[in-house]
Amino acid sequence: MELFFLCIKLFCVRIMDVSLGTIRAVMTVKEKNLIATIIGFFEVTIWFLAVKDALNSDSNSLWIVFSYAGGFAAGTYIGGILAKKFIRSKLGIQIILHEDGYPLVNVLRENNYAVSILNAKGSRGDNKLFLFLEIDSHSLESLKQLVKKYDEKAFMVVNETKYVQNGYFRSIAK
Repeated sequence: MELFFLCIKLFCVRIMDVSLGTIRAVMTVKEKNLIATIIGFFEVTIWFLAVKDALNSDSNSLWIVFSYAGGFAAGTYIGGILAKKFIRSKLGIQIILHEDGYPLVNVLRENNYAVSILNAKGSRGDNKLFLFLEIDSHSLESLKQLVKKYDEKAFMVVNETKYVQNGYFRSIAK
């Protein structure tokens, strides 16, 4: 029974420390170094306590290894979900419309998206609209749905933006 509780403890603790590690890595990439440092302190403290318990166990059971590794895998998955849900970022969106795009432009503006428009020529010489938007990452799914509704063949490129100065961002209800 002691082995069972140790395995459960290791699994859960590994989920916590690896989830923190995933979030720390994202914060580091986003240059939020102070937050990443604080998260790293707690991450390694939890990791150290887990390793200490695993190595000081009287049991040589492979269940300890599987619990430790399973917690790592689950923590990676959960950490990715948490990072996506709670860490906001800005996205640069470029859209090339295949059809008359002004109805979509109007709908985007009615939904408080700031849209810049350029006229463009396609590879066959046809006229197209090139749209440029800068949005909050949590708005991406609703933007994709609007674009698909008005132009299923629209070409869309999404990039994470490192720095934004000025401009307009729609407010998102929380």
